[in-house]
Amino acid sequence: GDSVNQTEGPVTVSEGALMTLSCTYQTTYSNPYLYWYVQHLNKAPQLLLKGLTADKKVEHEGFQATLVKSDRSFHLQKWAVQASDSAVYYCALSDTVTQGCRGAEHKPRVQMGLWLWAAL
Repeated sequence: GDSVNQTEGPVTVSEGALMTLSCTYQTTYSNPYLYWYVQHLNKAPQLLLKGLTADKKVEHEGFQATLVKSDRSFHLQKWAVQASDSAVYYCALSDTVTQGCRGAEHKPRVQMGLWLWAAL
Protein backbone atom coordinates (compact mmCIF):
# COMPACT_ATOMS: atom_id res chain seq x y z
CA GLY A 1 0.00 0.00 0.00
CA ASP A 2 0.89 3.69 0.13
CA SER A 3 2.94 4.83 3.11
CA VAL A 4 5.51 7.27 4.44
CA ASN A 5 8.34 6.32 6.74
CA GLN A 6 10.12 8.58 9.21
CA THR A 7 12.81 7.56 11.67
CA GLU A 8 11.22 7.38 15.10
CA GLY A 9 11.62 10.37 17.43
CA PRO A 10 12.08 12.12 19.70
CA VAL A 11 15.21 13.65 18.23
CA THR A 12 17.28 16.31 19.96
CA VAL A 13 19.13 18.92 17.90
CA SER A 14 21.40 21.52 19.48
CA GLU A 15 20.45 25.13 18.95
CA GLY A 16 22.29 26.58 15.97
CA ALA A 17 22.94 23.16 14.40
CA LEU A 18 21.66 21.63 11.17
CA MET A 19 18.44 19.68 11.54
CA THR A 20 17.57 16.90 9.10
CA LEU A 21 14.32 14.94 9.32
CA SER A 22 14.10 11.95 7.01
CA CYS A 23 11.02 10.98 5.03
CA THR A 24 10.80 8.17 2.49
CA TYR A 25 7.66 6.91 0.85
CA GLN A 26 6.08 4.04 -1.06
CA THR A 27 3.24 4.66 -3.47
CA THR A 28 1.42 3.40 -6.51
CA TYR A 29 0.79 6.99 -7.64
CA SER A 30 2.59 8.00 -10.83
CA ASN A 31 2.88 11.63 -9.74
CA PRO A 32 2.77 11.84 -5.93
CA TYR A 33 2.80 15.05 -3.94
CA LEU A 34 4.72 15.18 -0.66
CA TYR A 35 4.16 17.56 2.23
CA TRP A 36 5.72 18.53 5.55
CA TYR A 37 3.45 19.78 8.32
CA VAL A 38 4.52 21.28 11.62
CA GLN A 39 2.51 21.21 14.85
CA HIS A 40 3.64 23.35 17.76
CA LEU A 41 2.46 22.63 21.27
CA ASN A 42 -1.28 23.25 21.71
CA LYS A 43 -1.60 24.40 18.09
CA ALA A 44 -3.17 22.88 14.99
CA PRO A 45 -0.88 21.40 12.32
CA GLN A 46 0.22 23.87 9.66
CA LEU A 47 1.51 23.20 6.16
CA LEU A 48 5.24 23.90 6.05
CA LEU A 49 6.41 22.70 2.62
CA LYS A 50 4.98 20.88 -0.36
CA GLY A 51 6.91 19.00 -3.01
CA LEU A 52 5.08 18.94 -6.32
CA THR A 53 7.96 18.70 -8.78
CA ALA A 54 10.73 16.11 -8.77
CA ASP A 55 14.27 17.29 -7.96
CA LYS A 56 13.16 20.85 -7.22
CA LYS A 57 14.12 22.34 -3.86
CA VAL A 58 11.34 24.10 -2.00
CA GLU A 59 11.98 26.55 0.85
CA HIS A 60 9.95 28.33 3.51
CA GLU A 61 11.08 30.24 6.59
CA GLY A 62 14.51 28.61 6.59
CA PHE A 63 13.21 25.07 6.02
CA GLN A 64 13.96 23.27 2.80
CA ALA A 65 13.24 19.94 1.15
CA THR A 66 13.67 18.31 -2.24
CA LEU A 67 11.34 15.68 -3.65
CA VAL A 68 13.69 13.02 -5.04
CA LYS A 69 11.65 10.45 -6.90
CA SER A 70 14.64 8.22 -7.70
CA ASP A 71 15.05 7.30 -4.03
CA ARG A 72 11.49 8.20 -2.99
CA SER A 73 12.53 10.78 -0.42
CA PHE A 74 11.46 14.21 0.81
CA HIS A 75 13.88 14.99 3.64
CA LEU A 76 13.37 18.18 5.63
CA GLN A 77 16.33 20.36 6.59
CA LYS A 78 16.90 23.60 8.45
CA TRP A 79 20.17 25.30 9.27
CA ALA A 80 20.64 27.00 12.64
CA VAL A 81 17.56 25.68 14.38
CA GLN A 82 16.14 27.57 17.32
CA ALA A 83 14.29 26.41 20.42
CA SER A 84 11.13 27.84 18.87
CA ASP A 85 11.41 25.18 16.14
CA SER A 86 10.67 22.45 18.69
CA ALA A 87 7.52 20.76 17.43
CA VAL A 88 5.99 17.65 15.97
CA TYR A 89 6.76 17.29 12.25
CA TYR A 90 4.64 15.19 9.89
CA CYS A 91 5.51 13.97 6.43
CA ALA A 92 2.46 13.36 4.25
CA LEU A 93 1.80 11.80 0.87
CA SER A 94 -1.07 12.23 -1.56
CA ASP A 95 -1.97 11.66 -5.17
CA THR A 96 -2.18 14.59 -7.56
CA VAL A 97 -4.57 17.34 -6.46
CA THR A 98 -7.34 17.78 -9.00
CA GLN A 99 -9.79 20.58 -9.69
CA GLY A 100 -13.54 19.99 -9.38
CA CYS A 101 -16.14 21.34 -11.79
CA ARG A 102 -16.50 24.50 -9.70
CA GLY A 103 -12.77 24.93 -9.22
CA ALA A 104 -12.85 23.60 -5.67
CA GLU A 105 -9.76 21.69 -4.68
CA HIS A 106 -10.27 17.96 -4.26
CA LYS A 107 -8.78 16.72 -1.00
CA PRO A 108 -6.68 13.64 -1.75
CA ARG A 109 -6.16 10.85 0.70
CA VAL A 110 -3.07 11.31 2.79
CA GLN A 111 -0.74 8.96 4.59
CA MET A 112 1.11 10.47 7.54
CA GLY A 113 4.16 9.63 9.56
CA LEU A 114 5.46 11.38 12.66
CA TRP A 115 8.73 12.92 13.70
CA LEU A 116 9.11 14.64 17.04
CA TRP A 117 12.22 16.61 17.95
CA ALA A 118 13.31 19.25 20.39
CA ALA A 119 16.06 21.85 20.16
CA LEU A 120 18.00 22.67 23.29
